[in-house]
Amino acid sequence: MDTKVAVLSIIIDIDDSVDEVNELLHQYRHHIIGRMGIPYRERSLHIICIALDAPMDKINALSGALGRLDGVSAKASLAKHR
Repeated sequence: MDTKVAVLSIIIDIDDSVDEVNELLHQYRHHIIGRMGIPYRERSLHIICIALDAPMDKINALSGALGRLDGVSAKASLAKHR
């Protein structure tokens, strides 16, 4: 199956959603290359960047599921392939 390399940017502004985000990321762990999390305490935000290598339908499914959570926004950026 054809896979894409993507970066998924996640911003969480409701603490109650953190566990749900982590559970979703755990479900997609086989596609995750790396993860960086930054707690921005001054603004009460959690910022997470996820590097993925996954089929496009998995990237869209994860991004969509995250975006439907209360207080969570998610945006995927794809690498250009030759």
